[in-house]
Amino acid sequence: MNLRSKKVCSLLFLGAAIILNSISISAVHGAFLSAEVQAARDSALAAVRRADVESRDPAGKLRQLPASEHLRRANIYQSNRAFDEARDHWQALINYYPEHPAVPEALLGVARSYYQARRYAEAFDTFDSVARRFPATKEGREGLNFSGSALLRLGRPNDAVAKYVEYTQRFPNGERIDTAYLNVIDTLREAGRPQEALAWVTRTTSRFPGTAIATNALFARLRLHVAEGNWDEAVATADELRGASFSKNVNTSSTEIAYLRAYSLERDGKINEAINAYAAISDGPGAYYGWLATERLSALKNERARGLATQRSERVTQQLIASQYPAPYRTAILRAAKARKIDPRFVLAIIKQESVFKPLAKSPAGARGLLQLTIDAAQRYAPGAGLNSLRESELYRPETSITVGSEYLKHLQSLFPGMLEPVAASYNGGEDNVARWVKRAKQNDPGVFTSEVGFDETKGYVQKVMSNYRAYRQLYDANLNRR
Repeated sequence: MNLRSKKVCSLLFLGAAIILNSISISAVHGAFLSAEVQAARDSALAAVRRADVESRDPAGKLRQLPASEHLRRANIYQSNRAFDEARDHWQALINYYPEHPAVPEALLGVARSYYQARRYAEAFDTFDSVARRFPATKEGREGLNFSGSALLRLGRPNDAVAKYVEYTQRFPNGERIDTAYLNVIDTLREAGRPQEALAWVTRTTSRFPGTAIATNALFARLRLHVAEGNWDEAVATADELRGASFSKNVNTSSTEIAYLRAYSLERDGKINEAINAYAAISDGPGAYYGWLATERLSALKNERARGLATQRSERVTQQLIASQYPAPYRTAILRAAKARKIDPRFVLAIIKQESVFKPLAKSPAGARGLLQLTIDAAQRYAPGAGLNSLRESELYRPETSITVGSEYLKHLQSLFPGMLEPVAASYNGGEDNVARWVKRAKQNDPGVFTSEVGFDETKGYVQKVMSNYRAYRQLYDANLNRR
């Protein structure tokens, strides 16, 4: 996430598209601050908290500061996910400077602080207010778009569809016109209106021919057919997509399409074709869909399929480089994981992806430590781990991070038993989003679920974590002893 800072008054937005659409316990993975920047940001947080003590009247209300100072402090708090304190300063600016040009941004900041804290009803009301009060501004357009997102998380998909459709009608050249069309398709599916969703696929491919948006719309059609068990239509759409260009703006990959095609052939009873399709998906360390293809081959009651699966699995084991999958903090991980009935190898897989085992890692989004916990999420799960009054600095302690992170993973496993992909997706993209993706997928298959993950970052994260987990299972037993 990158800080946009054209002017002091524009210091609000920390990658709004990612922040608002991906409510996660962790950060942008693999992107860490340098030690110097990390120390500076921690010092800035401590400094504004000290300054705020002097800036409040005896009743605790913030006194009037220059508008730029309210925005500066709000930005520092928001980047550290101290939402109440950030909101205090945005609201102060709105109250003290009602005609200031930064009011739309401040109001949008209030809305997204509610959203990130999962207070979706308040988020919707505030997004809607921005959209109504400032319709001619970028903030107004953002408010309309994200009011749909908030409604979706409130379990109101039909109302969310209406907001996304309104965006396409009012802002045909808006900043989010491409995602608005795609959101209509997926939200219609969640509203139980698949035929209308298919109609919007056609509308989208006609509106954006030859673009990544059109490819994403076809991919939405493939996922819909797979979810509904329309196997012939799924295979036909997968074949249509096989010739697509998979640019960075396309929300899928050739291997994902190949897996969904093979899965559809298998479910349609075309076993020999399915075996050939699975076998054509290359397997290797880090090849998530290749691994799933090997697993599907192994599960088939077919001697040739099982023989292929054995060969593929043995070849991957030989290719693994053990030094790339260390198992530090063994005692703390075993203690925390076993007490919560979590596979310690899954905890290692998460840590490897989150921090590469760097206990002092900090992300631009304010996540800290081995498991990249944000303070707001950590404080929700710390009491269950026997830790109270947790502060940001304590998240750098390996044992604290492992214990609290494992407590959260225990919670996620209780929500999504039987499949680890939704657990990994929740750790990155938020369990409320994952619950929708699980419901939308309908098929009880990890690859089908992963194809439904709506955020590129989260989908990539799931694939990397699960590939890590596969390697750790092959290299270590359940007590983290090397095989």
